[in-house]
Amino acid sequence: MAELSPNAPVSESGLTVRGLRLAFGDTVVQHDLSFHVAPANIFVIMGVSGCGKSTLLRHIIDLQRSDAGDICFDGQRLISDDPGERAALQRRIGVLFQSTALWSSMTVGENVALPMQLHTRLRPAEIHDQVAFKLALVGLAGQESRMPSELSGGMQKRAGLARAIALDPDYLFLDEPSAGLDPITSQRLDALIMRLRDALGLSVIAVSHELPSIFTIADDSIYLDNQSKTAIAHGNPRDLVEQARDARVRAFLKREPIEEPARDPA
Repeated sequence: MAELSPNAPVSESGLTVRGLRLAFGDTVVQHDLSFHVAPANIFVIMGVSGCGKSTLLRHIIDLQRSDAGDICFDGQRLISDDPGERAALQRRIGVLFQSTALWSSMTVGENVALPMQLHTRLRPAEIHDQVAFKLALVGLAGQESRMPSELSGGMQKRAGLARAIALDPDYLFLDEPSAGLDPITSQRLDALIMRLRDALGLSVIAVSHELPSIFTIADDSIYLDNQSKTAIAHGNPRDLVEQARDARVRAFLKREPIEEPARDPA
């Protein structure tokens, strides 16, 4: 199970989120979030639209700061006063954004090379070899010279994945990776994500509300509730579909409508 007591000691391995509170001013998005992501597991953050899934992801990758709580990678706190420590930790994180965020004016090869050019001392020939290797890993061998606009939606996702793993991260974050893809392409992307996890030993944290993908890739998960504004279920979604205590979780996983409580007549 993923549930973690806010007072539990921080694990020395994996990602630990403890007592996290997400808010914009006086508007609370989620509160009291505590969970653990085991190494080399695929962990899914799920819930209905607008519950705060992508907001949580942005906090974990340090694009936004939480009001309260801790985020630790292998026992090291994400929030550090040492710029060097913070930068080193960020280099251990790869991100595939929902829109892929590929630079449209750069070729696929240039997109994948950019993180290595900015954050390593590799020579151009070494970067060239690494770009070819990363593209081959995602099934895009030989596509270095193509522009993102020349790629299908599924190929753009793969190119985004290649860039996300350019620096050999320990943690890979995916924001709605299957969004906008047809079922067959989505299924192939799910298979690729699992192969990368196995081949590279990645810890994968994915935001998704796509049930086929959730049931296929997730080793563990957390369900964010948009009513109580906290997590109301933790565990493997294949178990939660029948065993979750809250009916909203079971209804979400079974694609069933939730009946609203009856209101007293005025």
